Amino acid sequence: MAEVKFCENNFGHGTDVIAEKLTNEGINVEVEPCLGYCGDCAVGPFALVDDEFIQADSPEELYEKIKEQM
Repeated sequence: MAEVKFCENNFGHGTDVIAEKLTNEGINVEVEPCLGYCGDCAVGPFALVDDEFIQADSPEELYEKIKEQM
């Protein structure tokens, strides 16, 4: 099963809702204080799916991209 990582600092872009939604779906979600993508983190929502960087324009789009990647 895929592992999805979120950065706490990115929660201002709405990724906290996506992390919770994926957790409720039984997906292995990790939330870390910093993932080291600070430049990208400031721009918009992102996550790492099996350590592959995924970014989107909105939390909803990020959710769809994560589901496609899995």
